[in-house]
Amino acid sequence: MIYVTRREVFSSAHRLYNPELSDEENEEIFDKCNNYHGHGHNYVLEVVVAGEVNPKTGYVIDLKKLKKIIHEHVVVKLDHKHLNYDVDFMKGIIPTAENIAVAIWNQLLDRINEGELYSIKLYETENNYVEYKGG
Repeated sequence: MIYVTRREVFSSAHRLYNPELSDEENEEIFDKCNNYHGHGHNYVLEVVVAGEVNPKTGYVIDLKKLKKIIHEHVVVKLDHKHLNYDVDFMKGIIPTAENIAVAIWNQLLDRINEGELYSIKLYETENNYVEYKGG
């Protein structure tokens, strides 16, 4: 089994807020990430595809194709957008790193036809990241 990774970078704003909770509860849970106008991150996304090497091409997946899929279905939709308001696949979802990773997985899962989507790793900061492997 070979694991192929494509790394992309995008910048987005978000506000961590649950409308079902009081302002006080949101402040307690989300602290400064609950800023009314939101705040931003320079996210680093790693998409990992697993599979066997195709003897005809020598690839698990053509990285040009993977880049195009990620750009079209993820980066274009997230880059320089406010995740709470501007992104169709994030509507009604608290945009934590965990939820963003799951949403990205769902955007890519049926679009990768060479190999198999193995994981999404999303770095929110240099020190904080999440990894999702489906489920």
